[in-house]
Amino acid sequence: MNQLPTLSIGALALALAGWTAADVEPAAAPATPPAPTAAEVVFERFKSMEGRWAGESTMGWKDVVEFSVIARGSVVMAVSEFEAHPGETMVTMYHMDGEHLVLTHYCVAGNQPHLRATAFEEEGRAIRFTWADGTGLESRDEGHMDQALIRFGEDGSYTSKWTWYEDGAESWMEDIRLERIE
Repeated sequence: MNQLPTLSIGALALALAGWTAADVEPAAAPATPPAPTAAEVVFERFKSMEGRWAGESTMGWKDVVEFSVIARGSVVMAVSEFEAHPGETMVTMYHMDGEHLVLTHYCVAGNQPHLRATAFEEEGRAIRFTWADGTGLESRDEGHMDQALIRFGEDGSYTSKWTWYEDGAESWMEDIRLERIE
């Protein structure tokens, strides 16, 4: 005599509905997202700087920088009113380009150097940006900002230091230390 398989009530209900157990099994738990890269961590730090910052350079110039997060959180815009260039405004835009943190500096020199973060030191508290390319330049030897070193202080301040590159020579500019005022 042939015996029919014994089915539980749940299995019988699934069979009558034309389903299998695989059709109703819970989905596997989603994979844990990968840890953020150093570039992503630093970009989030730039986002957290939204507001007004003020300070002074090692040469005595005053600077006020306003950080804004724009474009649905994909860009941080830093607008600088640096006393060394009265009546002029410079803008630096920070954003991710794939896995790279990059900046474009809209300089009072009338050009737009594009720099890429190439080193993250001191657990992401010091970031070196180096020349990638630029616009508004006849050649790379035309004067432009070529590197930037940004340091986030443990006291909440930050310092930026830029290099000027012209005719094959590079020189470091003064340090500018800023603190949040708003």
